Amino acid sequence: MNGTGTTTTTARHRPTPDLGSPPPHTGAEPCDLVTVPARQGLEAVDILRRAAAPAAVGPVLHDGACDTLGFLVPPGTAAAWDVPGSACTETEGRGLRLPVSPALAGSGWLLPPDAADALPVTDPAVLRDALGEAARLIEAADGITEGR
Repeated sequence: MNGTGTTTTTARHRPTPDLGSPPPHTGAEPCDLVTVPARQGLEAVDILRRAAAPAAVGPVLHDGACDTLGFLVPPGTAAAWDVPGSACTETEGRGLRLPVSPALAGSGWLLPPDAADALPVTDPAVLRDALGEAARLIEAADGITEGR
């Protein structure tokens, strides 16, 4: 727990990009990155795409091993992000911007930034709700499987 009353969590499987120098400027808005385990992230993507507004999700990255997914969110999200099992990497003024191609070797786009129905970033409140619902679905599915 930090002094603001929020908990700081770290995903066990998250990309660790070297953000020492900013990627080339593409004209896109700056963004933070929420990383989650792939299973929960894939469920959240499905939940967001089934939402009343199908374009409720922005670009999503995956790591090479498909252990994690990364959702691009507005800058400043990391300051208040407290979703257990996930992490939010802040730009820290380094000018992290949406790259045309993934900046991390071995990573790729699950939902590319140029997808016709993609938002520039995912709304953090909407993502928080989708990740919570995804966690509950996974817990229920695991409980059914263990009960056999």
